[in-house]
Amino acid sequence: MEFIERTLGQQLDYMAGRFPDHEAVVFEDVIGGEEIKYRRTYAEFNAECERVARAFYALGLRPGDHIAIWATNYPHWLLTLFGAAKLGAVLVTVNTAYKIHEAEYLFRHSDTKMIVCCDGYKDVSYIDILYQLCPEIKTQNRASLECRALPTLKTVVTVDKKTHPGMYNWRELDTLADTVDEAEFQAAVAGIKCHDVVNIQYTSGTTGFPKGVMLTHYNILNNGMSIGDCMKLTEKDRLCLTVPLFHCFGLVLATLACVTHGSTIVLVNYFSPIKVLRTLERERCTVFHGVPTMFIALLEHPEFKNFKLCLRTGIMAGSPCPIKTMRQVIEEMGMQEVTITYGQTEASPGCTMTVTDDPIEKRVNTVGRPLPGVETKIVDPATGEELTEPGQIGEFCARGYNIMKGYYKMPEATAQAIDSDGWLHTGDLACRDEDGYYKITGRIKDMIIRGGENIYPKEIEDFIYTHPKVMDVQVIGVPSKVYGEEIMACIIPKEGAIIDEEEIKEYVRTHMAKHKTPSYVKIVDSFPMNAAGKVQKYKLREAAIEELGLGEVAAIETA
Repeated sequence: MEFIERTLGQQLDYMAGRFPDHEAVVFEDVIGGEEIKYRRTYAEFNAECERVARAFYALGLRPGDHIAIWATNYPHWLLTLFGAAKLGAVLVTVNTAYKIHEAEYLFRHSDTKMIVCCDGYKDVSYIDILYQLCPEIKTQNRASLECRALPTLKTVVTVDKKTHPGMYNWRELDTLADTVDEAEFQAAVAGIKCHDVVNIQYTSGTTGFPKGVMLTHYNILNNGMSIGDCMKLTEKDRLCLTVPLFHCFGLVLATLACVTHGSTIVLVNYFSPIKVLRTLERERCTVFHGVPTMFIALLEHPEFKNFKLCLRTGIMAGSPCPIKTMRQVIEEMGMQEVTITYGQTEASPGCTMTVTDDPIEKRVNTVGRPLPGVETKIVDPATGEELTEPGQIGEFCARGYNIMKGYYKMPEATAQAIDSDGWLHTGDLACRDEDGYYKITGRIKDMIIRGGENIYPKEIEDFIYTHPKVMDVQVIGVPSKVYGEEIMACIIPKEGAIIDEEEIKEYVRTHMAKHKTPSYVKIVDSFPMNAAGKVQKYKLREAAIEELGLGEVAAIETA
């Protein structure tokens, strides 16, 4: 594999030179009553990103500064990504489902200097959250904010039509770009290198505190190229991008796969089956990425058969794919070359992948073979000894160009994840068949995967502990036909306290992302413990499966 030694900004320059008149980004939607039609060629998009970089410079941003992006799949998201990259700044991606509890931690821990955001998503107003965190910004000089709750924050830029006190609006950036001296700007950005950190993505951890994964230009650009190669992308492909950009799935497996192959990115603001179907037909998309539930929603939509699709390939990832769904995707959606990818954020994210001409059995039952430039192995979790025989189950480990620089401001956590020989220990259990294909069989970490979202119980436990009636809490995953797993909170109340199940659900729902809200709340007197005093969560799970009548679902899950 020949690696790309360019920054994201330089890569966009390169593609603008190769395919200047080819469409790079397409977006059509109505947001807040405003119809947005955005179409840019590679040359136009590159020039626009250059101006965004200069506008950010005018706002006081410099190479190495952190810019947080909190928005759904707007064109502004991609403009911020490449604008920040051209400036040498670091893009901090924010989950669109975050509420005040999670957002405050992320902005503080990441040392965010500027926030770019849309007004909100679904029932969450990002503007209201920012005003709750920093009420003083309403009356301050918006060019140099001073916020007690977020001490590093200096600027907020909103992307929707409405303007807000103390915040810039995206429409003002073009004028700001004109105020920057060209020679000064070029001198400031001259030192940007491909091995610099360009992106920090926060991923929840078993400590209860999300960890900021530091990824370089080199990490994610080369992973995107390798992913695109596996799908045989060319400049003739048009990728429908509705998976969230804040996740590596959208940012690397989609965006950078396109920008390394000259393909067109067709943005869909957020997943809606009818929106996606209309976009696939209108834009004649040949590529579609999604988690299995997205594919199922498209296939089961009552109008599905009314649309004429011309899909060829794409990626199904996030959770295991049922063989029935994979066959439907191939036969009914026409995606004869659909692929499967496995990895994690710490690996940029791809480690293994099936390719377009792999047999369907391999594309359904495995997560493929190692990507070029990525070493993989399976080790005994207890001894660290490598397991080399086909079918042996152990921890999946990876090493290569794609492994993160580390967790931001968390050297101890970094040392736990990456050993002295450079191997990333994923915490996932896997086996390898005689043909070198990997299968993920479970996980060592106490993680819940709900509809493709990784949920760590400790983070939710730490928050529920703050409820005045809760003495102790353990969060577990229980089987679900729809989402793979659902969240259950097992709670011991404080003496004399009466806890209503809906009370706990509402408490989490109003302070954390919706997908972290427990589907079940169980009030208990005690937890099963082992001799060392450690809670035996597997016993809680077994009891829950029996009480909820989920034995059949659990059997399917472990088959």
